[in-house]
Amino acid sequence: MATAHSLTVTRSARYFTLGEMSERTRHVWFVLHGYGQLAEYFIRKFEKISDEQTYVVAPEALSHFYLNGNSGRVGASWMTREDRLSEIDDYVAYLESIYKAVFLNHSPDSLRITLLGFSQGTATACRWLDRGRLRCDRLILWAGYFANGIREVIDSNRLPPQDTHYVYGNRDEYLTQLNLTEYLESLQTELPFLKVLEYPGGHAIDTEVLSSRFKE
Repeated sequence: MATAHSLTVTRSARYFTLGEMSERTRHVWFVLHGYGQLAEYFIRKFEKISDEQTYVVAPEALSHFYLNGNSGRVGASWMTREDRLSEIDDYVAYLESIYKAVFLNHSPDSLRITLLGFSQGTATACRWLDRGRLRCDRLILWAGYFANGIREVIDSNRLPPQDTHYVYGNRDEYLTQLNLTEYLESLQTELPFLKVLEYPGGHAIDTEVLSSRFKE
């Protein structure tokens, strides 16, 4: 019988940013993409909220793959069911490294920090907030599905009680396969303080909704 072994290795990882960290910075956003996306393109959704006071950071998931067959477009994934606990540990450590790098020369104490996860990135955001050391003033969960409830991935005491949001499009091709009313009710039963926002759209970040409802 084969015996599984594991070891920790050093590897390269990339992330993308909009704006600059400076004495004018007042807001920092960490935005986590969905399954099959790349941070380089995902971060473009946040150009409308980026200004001299707002710095946006988009980490890219560590696992890459071809979206169709053996060539062509490439996407990234935060984890799969294979060796999932190790993958979770890896991406939390990676995200913690980015957080440390962002605030290497700037204290986060006077800044307002927003954490946004889209689709697969919602569970990633929750696990990072649950296990990491980042401070989060506002959490935006956009079009995520928590099959076993949100408390499976985060202790509710770690959530910002006045500023935790669930956002979804009413034509989302994934969420509309569910009993959406029942799903939303279950989320709000778990988190009575959760603010739910529905907008007309599909499974994507709507830049108009993003800028009109969440830009500060």
